[in-house]
Amino acid sequence: MRLRSTGSGKVARGPVHHPLFARCYARASTCAESRLGLAGVRERMLAGLSGRVIEIGAGNGLNFAHYPGAVAEVVAIEPERLLRQPAVRAALRAEVPVDVVPGAAEALPVKSEAFDAVVLSLVLCSVRDVPRALGEVRRVLRPGGEVRFFEHGRGGGRTMALAQRALDGTVWPALSGGCHLSREPVAALRAAGFELGPYRELLMPEKGPRLPLSYCVLGTAWRPGER
Repeated sequence: MRLRSTGSGKVARGPVHHPLFARCYARASTCAESRLGLAGVRERMLAGLSGRVIEIGAGNGLNFAHYPGAVAEVVAIEPERLLRQPAVRAALRAEVPVDVVPGAAEALPVKSEAFDAVVLSLVLCSVRDVPRALGEVRRVLRPGGEVRFFEHGRGGGRTMALAQRALDGTVWPALSGGCHLSREPVAALRAAGFELGPYRELLMPEKGPRLPLSYCVLGTAWRPGER
């Protein structure tokens, strides 16, 4: 595994820096693996993958333990320095080779058509430019390559959608590392020219109160081309 770093040996600072959110996210996401069943969702999202995979917005590396053995390599892009550090530790424990790399979704530091699959896991909510980021996904994915996605977004009817938009326009992005609650990941993938495969809507948590970030979708899409 290669980690791009500064000459001092410290992890290089990327284009995104939300230190308070990063610390909170690392704790909360680890708890959610068992309490909300996210570990099982990650397992389903990644099942059957093979070849070279790029994961965009890898966070603290919670997906790494779930990649199947047929995956030859994972290039994990994470812009936040404080999340890359635990991601590096998770990569060392993974059963497949994982290379944790700084970079932004809108300008991926990799060659075109170099990957068999792209993984988008709770990342489209926080990228600065969704169409540009998905344009980069198309660029780095080989024709016929697949996108595996697990995202949250708009849902829950008119009242909830109004609440999501209100939060997006006020305090939520500042408190949550740039996250937006009312984006529509399936529509964004379709608008970017991907062929939508099977997908299903999920609630997180499955039981209990419905929160503005409870509305999730898990599925597959393809870059057009022979499969």
